[in-house]
Amino acid sequence: MRGYYVKRVMLDSGSMVDICPLSTLQRMEIGTERIRPNNVCVRAFDGSKRDTIGEINLILIIGPVDFEVTFQILDMDTSYNFLLGRPWIHAAGAVPSTLYQMVKFEYKNQEIIVHGEDEQSIYKDPSIP
Repeated sequence: MRGYYVKRVMLDSGSMVDICPLSTLQRMEIGTERIRPNNVCVRAFDGSKRDTIGEINLILIIGPVDFEVTFQILDMDTSYNFLLGRPWIHAAGAVPSTLYQMVKFEYKNQEIIVHGEDEQSIYKDPSIP
């Protein structure tokens, strides 16, 4: 199984979707045939509306936990490689802290703390050899 260490993951409690730029998928050599079409339109930080290319499910390893995340794919330049918004934050029961650059969540009755500078792989996909 091949994994990728992905830097510049942004947590945004104001975002109603989890976003993966098309360029991130291309760098990870994930084929666009895995993208499912949909009719989602998102509003960017600058207020402009953008149609998504579609959506894709990816498995992220955050701390010791595997999360299957449905990302909306956008073809636009961003300062991040993944944006984890409310769908992931709520599913994980996470509490992000921008001040301390970390996120906390509970897993198997243990508090998990992931710092922004941890050197851990946060993407894995069992379908990639």
